[in-house]
Amino acid sequence: MTARVLSRLRGQGGYSLIELVAVMAIFLMIVGGLTTLFTSGARAEVDMNRRFEAQQHARMAMDKLRRELHCSSGITATDGSALPTSPVTAIRVTLPSHCPTAGGATTNIVYDTAQVTSVRFQVRRAGVVIADYMTNDDVFTYTAESAASRALLHVDLPVNRNSNEGWRTWRLVDDIVLRNTLRE
Repeated sequence: MTARVLSRLRGQGGYSLIELVAVMAIFLMIVGGLTTLFTSGARAEVDMNRRFEAQQHARMAMDKLRRELHCSSGITATDGSALPTSPVTAIRVTLPSHCPTAGGATTNIVYDTAQVTSVRFQVRRAGVVIADYMTNDDVFTYTAESAASRALLHVDLPVNRNSNEGWRTWRLVDDIVLRNTLRE
């Protein structure tokens, strides 16, 4: 009976070592492709979240600047002189005491840009970073009041988390009217 069982077992077909190695190679190629796919998807999601975060910070900075400028009584250069009509890197906003962020007294707040690397800048409010990953530093352009219009500040915030990929630059542009300025 044992000879019969042994002959039956010898007659049973199975996988040879070559077949097993071939199947394992195909399996590893499929698993490797899936791993690459999931890894690139995870990297893309992280990149998109970082870009969204940088854009969101720029939106919040613009909103804060807009609210303070609508309440302000005027803006000047940081040295107190009149602003030129060309783009500048810093402005001084004068907030009257009735403005919510003035703290009950007339206050001057400086908005400026600071260079982090040769292609990365930050927008700061009174020295505190409020937006990051700007691609240039001259983001403010002032237009003085005239007989036809109130004073206006043009703000252009170009945001790019990866500055070597220029096609990914996102721009937040706004013209903010200084409501408390008088027409000439």
